[in-house]
Amino acid sequence: MRGFGQGKCAKHVRRALQAAGAKVPQPYEGSGKDYGRVLLQLGFHQITVEKPETFSFMKGDIMVMQPHAGGGPHGHVAGFDGKKWISDHVQTDFWAGPGYRKKRPSYAVYRY
Repeated sequence: MRGFGQGKCAKHVRRALQAAGAKVPQPYEGSGKDYGRVLLQLGFHQITVEKPETFSFMKGDIMVMQPHAGGGPHGHVAGFDGKKWISDHVQTDFWAGPGYRKKRPSYAVYRY
């Protein structure tokens, strides 16, 4: 796999949620940045994460990140498997790639 994804994070996170038994409402959300409302509909709640580098995430946590300046318009969504953040790729850390890591756009984390 490449160092960063294929631009299909929302699709892959949706499929993971469905594989876990979630009834994701249709029409399916196409942008990662908009997945917060879907997660709330599924019973997730937003948690406060001030420093993702030191926060103790739990398996099943999902992050929704807004676009960064100079990046694409869709933002990002990824789920935590207990060890790594995964979307359409396995991330090296909380930040979805070099642009996100450098620009650090706003984000929200959801827990079921």
